[in-house]
Amino acid sequence: MTATTTVEIPTPHGPARVELRPAERPRAALLLGHGAGGGTNAPDLQAATKAALAAGISVALVEQPYRVAGRRAPAPAPQLDTAWLAVAGELSSSHLASLPLLFGGRSSGARVACRTSGAGHALAVLCLAFPLHPPGRPEKSRQAELAGVTVPTLVIQGESDPFGTPKVANHQTLATFPGTHSLKTNLKHITKTIETWLTQTL
Repeated sequence: MTATTTVEIPTPHGPARVELRPAERPRAALLLGHGAGGGTNAPDLQAATKAALAAGISVALVEQPYRVAGRRAPAPAPQLDTAWLAVAGELSSSHLASLPLLFGGRSSGARVACRTSGAGHALAVLCLAFPLHPPGRPEKSRQAELAGVTVPTLVIQGESDPFGTPKVANHQTLATFPGTHSLKTNLKHITKTIETWLTQTL
């Protein structure tokens, strides 16, 4: 397998940091974004990385500019989306040239993947712990962000997630596992579910 490399990519909101993990003979690439308060080393993101590589898909773990700059509070949604699309565009013309792209992420990163899937021409979307609403605030639903995705989508959700469980459309798949928003348990089953879905989708 080709060695892992880390690159910085300029965006309109500062540099993003990308960890590239190439598959041996890649047929696509999966961009993965982190949650609002966490990094790309989250257990479920690592499980998704393992699944993608097993399915022959390269992975780009994207650290948003606000985290690269050392800020804890996430940037506003429009800035997250703009930075994400800038990274996707640059990778498409350089490190991941000629590879179709899939978008994905956990929590806030899943929302970014959904919102940008159309503009970024993503082939499919992977949502880990999609935060349907803030805990205890079901009236603040973000279902529309997921509903706007028109490509095949896999949603991995904890059965006891206080952020709720979204509804999925016909081209979308929901897989629930025991656990909460962190998705720290059942990682072997989560990895296998993602790998199977990727293999069937591409």
